[in-house]
Amino acid sequence: MTEQHIPQRYATNPAQIPGMTTQDLRDTYLIPDVFVPGEIRLTYTHHDRIVLGGAVPAGGVLELGGYPEIRSDYFLEHREVGIINVGGTGTVTADGEVYTLVKGACLYLGRGIKDVAFADADSEGGAQFYLFSAPAHTAYPAALVSPGEGTVRELGDQVTSNRRTLNQYIHENGVKSCQIVMGVTELHPGSMWNTMPAHTHDRRTECYLYFDLPEDARVIHLMGEREETRHLVVADRQAVISPSWSLHSGVGTSAYTFIWAMAGENQAFDDMDAAPVTDLR
Repeated sequence: MTEQHIPQRYATNPAQIPGMTTQDLRDTYLIPDVFVPGEIRLTYTHHDRIVLGGAVPAGGVLELGGYPEIRSDYFLEHREVGIINVGGTGTVTADGEVYTLVKGACLYLGRGIKDVAFADADSEGGAQFYLFSAPAHTAYPAALVSPGEGTVRELGDQVTSNRRTLNQYIHENGVKSCQIVMGVTELHPGSMWNTMPAHTHDRRTECYLYFDLPEDARVIHLMGEREETRHLVVADRQAVISPSWSLHSGVGTSAYTFIWAMAGENQAFDDMDAAPVTDLR
């Protein structure tokens, strides 16, 4: 059997941004092919040593193994992972325990679980599992949360086109983890802005996965420092790595949903440094 590897993205700093071309930015921060039928496709970023990616069973069974890049015999030997299904109903089997995930459900698996496998729940197929993993120093129990059962927060206003429902799954007052903070935000019809006003949090790396975006629609994702902003044009089911020093916000050509996931110094959701729109350049 051919040894599996994880492509790596090395850590960057703000001074690199002014000299980057559009393609440089996309090659460094955008993950365009998260979901590939019949594969587990992962990316390792050295920003807080996060691994993110997708698993698409496509009628088969996919097993999550160890990788040379993380020097592990099995994936969760010294890691934890948050999993959110963005497709049809599927199952995740963890050390013999079977969890059924409908679209939007979130599963947390802690350090020490050896055998993890992904499959479709029925013949209709279509499960697409998004994975977000970080190093873990101890083991917390596995936990499954159905859509709407997390901590729900209503944010924004229709007047400013950013009315959105935020569902916190893995966080300090919800599912317990070592580092991961993870949830889903759904924009209401007619709203297009997320995370506005923008912010940074120097203590954590955050990654976004945009989904439920029409094929001919795009999200303009803002990044960089507030005095030196850049943007990425992001399509449906593509992910963005946002380093701790980078602000993150976006506007779509239609409403959409996105998964936000963080790892780093702490798990305080509101630990952020605001970047008022009047300060952006």
